[in-house]
Amino acid sequence: MPDPNPQALDFLLTRRSRPAKTLTTPVPTREELAPILQAALRAPDHGKLEPWRLIVLEKPALNRLAGLVKDRGAALGIDPDKITKNHDQFAHADLAVAVIEAPVIAEKIPAIEQTYSAGAVCLQLLNAALASGWGANWLSGWASHDRLFIEKGLGLAPHERVAGFIHIGTERAAPPERPRPDIEEKVTWVSQ
Repeated sequence: MPDPNPQALDFLLTRRSRPAKTLTTPVPTREELAPILQAALRAPDHGKLEPWRLIVLEKPALNRLAGLVKDRGAALGIDPDKITKNHDQFAHADLAVAVIEAPVIAEKIPAIEQTYSAGAVCLQLLNAALASGWGANWLSGWASHDRLFIEKGLGLAPHERVAGFIHIGTERAAPPERPRPDIEEKVTWVSQ
């Protein structure tokens, strides 16, 4: 017999990311962030490989990354509007957690499943922050895929990648609800 958790289901049915540009201080303290990070690390992980790690980025680190975005964007000839958008993601943030995919060589676990696990960490982290009462948003952007940016800015090893930046803070204004997928259009039932 199932043991339902209606509050958890209601949270999942009504959860809503908060745009990073609407987040402000205060941000969680290290003590407040610890259970959120712990919840993120309980993501599905086939083979118990832990093919990910987290980097908590506080304001000085975010400012440093914002400057690096400008330098790398100019060097790569990125459109100025895209540079500004990615720059502002870091410059206007007060706290973000970089989820790093750190694949492990494993004969029985395909690399793609490790990528999915890193994505699951991102979602767990996002939902744990929201469930804790904070505003949160999962972002990436062109800089998160630039090898020089992630190696210089985050110290990533050659085999590591950014799965996402989860921005966490105090919500200034709740965003309006947006249309959600129609279950009839997105679900197929197969009986045989």
